[in-house]
Amino acid sequence: MSLYPFETETREAKDLSGIWNFRPDSKGVGRKEKWHLGQWSESQMMAVPSSYNDVSQDVALRDHVGDVWYQRPVFVPASWKGDRVYLRVDAACHRGTVWLNGKEITSHKGGYLPFEADITESANYGGENKLVICVNNILDYTILPPGEIKTEKHAWGTITWQDIQHDFFNYAGLHRPVRLCRVPATYIADITTVPSVQGTTGSLKCSIETSGSTPHTVEWTARDHTGNTVATGSGANATLKILKARLWEPGNAYLYTLEAKLVSKAGVLLDVYRFPVGIRTVQIKGKRFYINGKPFYFKGFGKHEDASIRGKALDHALNVKDFNLMRWIGANSARTSHYPYSEEFMQMADRDGLVVIDESPAVGLQFFGKTTKFFIPEKGGNPELLRHHIEVMQDLIRRDKNYACVVMWSVQNEAGTDEEGSRPYFQAVIEATRKADPCKRPVTGVVCTTPTTDITCDLYDVVCVNRYHGWYWHPGRWTMIAPSMIAELKAWYKNFKKPVIITEYGADTVEGLHMDPPVIFSEEYQIKFLDCNHEAFDACDFVIGEHVWNFADFATKQGITRVNGNRKGVFTRERQPKSAAFALKKRWSDPSFDERMAAKK
Repeated sequence: MSLYPFETETREAKDLSGIWNFRPDSKGVGRKEKWHLGQWSESQMMAVPSSYNDVSQDVALRDHVGDVWYQRPVFVPASWKGDRVYLRVDAACHRGTVWLNGKEITSHKGGYLPFEADITESANYGGENKLVICVNNILDYTILPPGEIKTEKHAWGTITWQDIQHDFFNYAGLHRPVRLCRVPATYIADITTVPSVQGTTGSLKCSIETSGSTPHTVEWTARDHTGNTVATGSGANATLKILKARLWEPGNAYLYTLEAKLVSKAGVLLDVYRFPVGIRTVQIKGKRFYINGKPFYFKGFGKHEDASIRGKALDHALNVKDFNLMRWIGANSARTSHYPYSEEFMQMADRDGLVVIDESPAVGLQFFGKTTKFFIPEKGGNPELLRHHIEVMQDLIRRDKNYACVVMWSVQNEAGTDEEGSRPYFQAVIEATRKADPCKRPVTGVVCTTPTTDITCDLYDVVCVNRYHGWYWHPGRWTMIAPSMIAELKAWYKNFKKPVIITEYGADTVEGLHMDPPVIFSEEYQIKFLDCNHEAFDACDFVIGEHVWNFADFATKQGITRVNGNRKGVFTRERQPKSAAFALKKRWSDPSFDERMAAKK
């Protein structure tokens, strides 16, 4: 995986988004029949990016399990010959294999991070190339999120389906763009920045990885928003000092432009790469979380990449709407529940000043007290899953390490962290995560266990808890919410002595359903539920954040507990506010709110 494909005077990127030829492989014969050759007698239209599940009227496609195939012609300019040319797939959910002109060029496991293939030697320059991508949506116990193919035999026949262990629909397909990219033969492969602040001086410790045989030097330049140069440096490793630096602040982002150049010994420009970068610090001291030395209180949401028709596809208009809604409601942060979001989302968060807890797709790693298939090799655990989990965290950090918005990594959501073997498993993941991050951000994982049964929380820097008093526990009994929550939160802090964020709390709510006195599923109950939880959070000086579940209603697998998906959104799936949105806006937009949270003692 290389740098995000920004174009410069030495780099080009062709976005291959649009309508592709598409074939679902319902009988699983595509590989045997060599569909990768792209000689298809029949196909249907499919948008890229999109989830394929909701774009047709075919129930079989919505619930398809197995391979689907995408195909389109790609023109590689003759002028690109002699440079490095590669294909970049931003997300193929959950496994992807790529062929060019009938030759397999790469494969990838994991649905939410980009991968690429060098086609410098295999491309047909100045002519058409046949690009074929096979995407497989099967989840098993070697991939994140995990799942299981189940089969039932009956007298009248056999049925098979994909069982998932997470509460969101298993959308599949090419969810993000596919790009054809060109970089010089000697090029910048990666850049790492580590920001720091000393008084009024901001520093960027910069390092670079290059590839290619041409001898070169490295030149660094940092520019402000007007284009003025504020710092320069040279060498593969350099520290740029910016006097009177403007810091990246939550809700008030400031981004510099960092430029790296490779210059030959003869003074010829070989490659140049530019990207926005913010300067800020993150620290945990005692009961507080600090950004730039100021106490920070997380207020915002768990979200989903989810929309009608599009599924989990990248949608720029939807992202802009979501950011506008978060700013309108007074949110300052979000968690990428429960997988890495698109790089475009991260870039918008950097630009808008939205603080992000960046989460891996490790959701559903639990069996609710049963002998786990995940954590204990001698009891059926899978070492391959642990290797994959570590690789995912390393790839996530490689992709997102330079974003100022990212202040913490989350290695999992609601795993069985009270089960035997979970501690050594997550200790290995956490250690690998800390080692991979050059900026040494805090590391957490989101738990749904209890303060007395969890055996991993001491490994984290912050305890993140999902809790639903008044919904899954004692539904409708809102008078029990505050005292129950206060008692539990105090137990979490007593046992682990770490700051606490409530990363999920919410109540399913049907928009337009009004009842007084408040009854579950009504808009009035959602408000009451939130108010009672806030009473508990405000009473605990070690609570450093509240993330409502969820930002907006979202699709789930079918089930009798889900009426047209999960309805815990403060906004509808169409992004219209429920009554609770106005109540949250009043709380979070109060000018004194952040001061009161920062002043907790």
